[in-house]
Amino acid sequence: MNNMQDHMPLEVRKNERETNLSLIRRFTKRLRASGILNSAKRARFRARPKSEQTKKKAAIRRLEKRQEYEKLVKLGKI
Repeated sequence: MNNMQDHMPLEVRKNERETNLSLIRRFTKRLRASGILNSAKRARFRARPKSEQTKKKAAIRRLEKRQEYEKLVKLGKI
């Protein structure tokens, strides 16, 4: 389920002679089981997919850093 509209509303009614604490506990248990909270957290920090150009630049940068490191090792500076 990708967005919040896909979830059914979560409703918990207080039973007869039920304490507030047990009602909250029951609600929390249902909330965890439904996965609403996890999907909301995922959507909040969703990262945009990287473009092809960005991927290529990052790959080139990694290659250059590796070559520079190997050069320094060969010269005995590392």
